[in-house]
Parts: sequence; C-alpha cells; structure tokens
Amino acid sequence: MLDLKFVRDHPALVRKALIGRGQSPAALDGFEELDLKRRSLLRTVEELKAERNTASEKVASLKKSGQDAEELIVQNRELTQKIKLIDPEVAQVEEEQSRLLSNIPNIYDQSVPEGDESHNKEIRVWGEKPEFSFEPKNHYELGEALGLMDFQRASKISGSRFAVLYGDLSRLNRALINFMLDLHTGGHGYGEVWPPALINSKAMFGTGQLPKFAEDSFKIENYDLWLAPTAEVPLTNLFKDEILEVADLPILVTAYTPCFRAEAGSAGKDTRGLIRMHQFDKVELVKITLPEDSMEELESLTLNAETVLQKLNLPYRVVLLSSGDMGFSSAKTYDLEVFLPGPGVYREISSCSCFTDFQARRANIRFRRQKGAKLEFAHTLNGSGLAVGRTMVAILENYQNPDGSITIPEVLRPYLGFQTHIRSQN
Repeated sequence: MLDLKFVRDHPALVRKALIGRGQSPAALDGFEELDLKRRSLLRTVEELKAERNTASEKVASLKKSGQDAEELIVQNRELTQKIKLIDPEVAQVEEEQSRLLSNIPNIYDQSVPEGDESHNKEIRVWGEKPEFSFEPKNHYELGEALGLMDFQRASKISGSRFAVLYGDLSRLNRALINFMLDLHTGGHGYGEVWPPALINSKAMFGTGQLPKFAEDSFKIENYDLWLAPTAEVPLTNLFKDEILEVADLPILVTAYTPCFRAEAGSAGKDTRGLIRMHQFDKVELVKITLPEDSMEELESLTLNAETVLQKLNLPYRVVLLSSGDMGFSSAKTYDLEVFLPGPGVYREISSCSCFTDFQARRANIRFRRQKGAKLEFAHTLNGSGLAVGRTMVAILENYQNPDGSITIPEVLRPYLGFQTHIRSQN
C-alpha cells in the first residue's frame, strides 16, 4: 500500500503510474475527493473542540467567581454531541479512502520500461537451445506416452487443470523440490521454513492478494482462510506487525509449498499440460531488506533463481517487465523464461520482484536503525526458485530422446539413486 501522505503530496506521479500500468487514474479522483471531505470534517471537529475548550474555561471561571454557568454547560453538551455525530462520518470516509488506497498499485521504478508487454526488455540469454534429429514433442505428449502423467484420472478426482504423476515423474518432482531447497539453503544462504498452506485474510492483504485478486484465489467456506497462492504470502507475513533488528537485515527465507490458484480470466490459455494448473508446487525465495539495499538484493535474488536453471543446464532468458505487465505490488520485476522445444517458445518459470515498502506497509513490517530512532518500513522481495512443475516441463522437453525416454540432468541423479533415464512404463 502506498503511504497516504505520499499519494496526497504526489498525485501527478501516482496518476502517471496508473496510466503506465494501463489502468484508469479515475480511482485517484475518488481518493482526492474523499481526502478533501475528510480534512474538512476534521477541521470542523477541531473548531468545535476549540470552541468547547473555550467554553469549558469560561465555565470554570464563572464557577470560581460564584456566577451561574448553566447556559455555557448546556452549550458544551451541544458541542460534544455535534462532535460525536461527526466522528462516525469521519470513520466512514477514512474506511472508504483506505479501500480505494488498497486498490492503487505500487509506483514502479524509474528503470522499468513503460508500456504493455510488448515493451518488455530482454536483459540476457543463457545456454544453448537443444538440437534434435527428430520433431520434439510437448511435455504432456511425452508424459502420457511414458505412462507417468495422467490428466484423465485427475479430472475424475478434481476436474480440469489438475494432474496425477506416477513413478519416476513423481520421484522427479520430489527430487526437484529437494534439489532447489538444498541449493538455496546450502549455496545461497536462505533459511528453510515449513509454513502453513492455509492463510488468513489479513496475511493475504499484507502481500497484496486481497482485495484486488480475490477471484484468483481459493477461499475456504465458513472460515477466514485461503489456500496459499504462493509461499510468498506466509513467508512475508512471518514478520507481520514486527519491529526487526537492523543487524538481522537482510532476512532470507525459502520454502516449498503446494500452491493454489483459480486462474480466473485465463480460460482457453494453456489448457493442456502442466503450465497453468489450479494446484502446483513451487519453491519460493523471500527477502526482507533495508530500503537502500533492495534493488541490489533484487539482482542477487534473480541470480539465485537463475542458478537453478544453470545447474540443470536449461536454456533461458531474463526479461525486465514493462510497467503494464508487472504485478500489482511490484516496483520492478524480472521474469525468467525457460526455452521449451515442444512449442518452440520461451515460457515464464520464475518472477523475481522488489516491492519496496508497499507490502511492508500493508503487513506493518518495520525496523529501527538505532535506539531512539524513528521506525521505518522495511523493503520486501520475492521470487520463484523455481516453479517445480514448469521445471519438470522444461526437463522433459529439453532432455527428450528419440525413443521417448528422458535423460535425467546430472545434478538431479544423486536424488534419484543415480538413475540416468526415465523410460516408458507401458
């Protein structure tokens, strides 16, 4: 959430940011109208309180001199009643203003290209695209031919956009999770966390999923709980309403969680395979940092995610997202896009974002530089390290062989009993 004073003092900048994200700046008109009304009401309250204080002083003076003060006492009661009548109106205006503010996205960084997704900027490309002596297949063709990926039975259990993995693909999924966690904890300095997968509304609000993206999430009926859309939510909210020690920053945490997304508005997109599922596995990276370090930490976090792809020897590119293609809470985002030989395209496998103090304000995550110093909001960052299902997709397609078998990347073999290939179970 943006600071109210910042929005009040920099309306042109906020309008520019809304337009840059492809949104109407009309929401800010409503905010300013409410702000004027709120300040007018507060001014009226202050004037009434001043009048009441003056009357109270006169009452005390009259009583001290033995004179009748009843008329002023009645006046004071009337003033108090007027103030009480205005208070609910102020509260209502502040609530509406807060609601509008909660739907205004973060201000994007000056280094972010403006425009829609066509203005995304390729930063770097890594690895060589594989060359095949045959027509490469899509991952779902490979998985079903191996007899290890089942969408039909999954639909009997849960409906569309779910999958069942068997045997070696199930083991590969588990190996990827362990490999990623081991790399980030042992090689990159993140502390491992096992968080809840059910999240309350306050935590969802803290990272920006609510109220704007309620339709994209799964709500538990009769409970104030949501299925975690990403481990970003519980990991960031570990520090909700806390005052952190400056010596402990940056805080680096990682977690594996199953993730759940309704994918509202994505009808017809990636309807086959593991690319866009209602349930998927992900290893997440979260950082809580000092404000002056956050952009440098974003570069580091992105490299941490890239290292997973490099060790798996999967070709990818890094793309700086444009203002119109970024997430609601982000000030700057890099997407990692892995190459998929089946469709012959790059597809997103990780988004690494710096949220500046946007999430910290919503979740009230603060720190103090030294004893007696003013409290400041920390900066938060997160990135997928990586999306496990999409990593499996990339392995199946990049490591496929003419006979339909899959070569297991060397770095994963210790997690699979040094098995070298995944072969058909049919």
